[in-house]
Amino acid sequence: MTPIDLALRLRAACDALRFAGLTVYNPLHYAWPVHRAYLERFAGGRKRVLFLGMNPGPFGMAQIGVPFGEIAAARDWMRLSGEIGKPPREHPKRPITGWACRRSEVSGRRLWSLFAARFASPEAFFAEHLVVNWCPLVFMGDSGSNLTPDKLPAGELTPLQAACDAHLAGLIAATGAEVVVGIGKVAEAAATRAQAPRVAGIPHPSPANPAANRDWAGAAARALMVARIWSC
Repeated sequence: MTPIDLALRLRAACDALRFAGLTVYNPLHYAWPVHRAYLERFAGGRKRVLFLGMNPGPFGMAQIGVPFGEIAAARDWMRLSGEIGKPPREHPKRPITGWACRRSEVSGRRLWSLFAARFASPEAFFAEHLVVNWCPLVFMGDSGSNLTPDKLPAGELTPLQAACDAHLAGLIAATGAEVVVGIGKVAEAAATRAQAPRVAGIPHPSPANPAANRDWAGAAARALMVARIWSC
């Protein structure tokens, strides 16, 4: 199966799940044109490295459907575009404004800035690398607060984990990935469950991670060099 086929299968699997008391966004529906464009342009062929995030951030993939989708990086560096709709049930404190979103996705800004600083073009980066998320869904409580998938009740997490792990295993096979780099510990654990040929990790770039606010790019690059994924 192609990455696009796998994304459609994951979208359908997630549609069958239910999460009590939460507002849930699935950008694989309302931002599908942009997500598909991302996969069509950059996911083809073999990839030596898969960078794996956990799930969409509220001002990144939740808005435009691109993993770690800092809008400036997706629009200006990757040159992506496309129509973005609305989720069926929109939380009043977390509106989807798509390309018009004025908030920066800090994790995405840090991640894509690291890649743009090292590679001359997105084509050079994506020749051997691909960035994906383990889970495509955004979870919000009544207040609009972000809930990460690992905080779901076991009865809701188990079927979600099965669907997302199967998708990741399919992506590893489809891309021929030699190593999956977990961006944070939750993603690293998912790569292990999916039996990636090799698993490595870098710190999560979220400002919620105190260590990420002190030269995250340097720490991530050093980790990739120590793991012999990148050369000096």
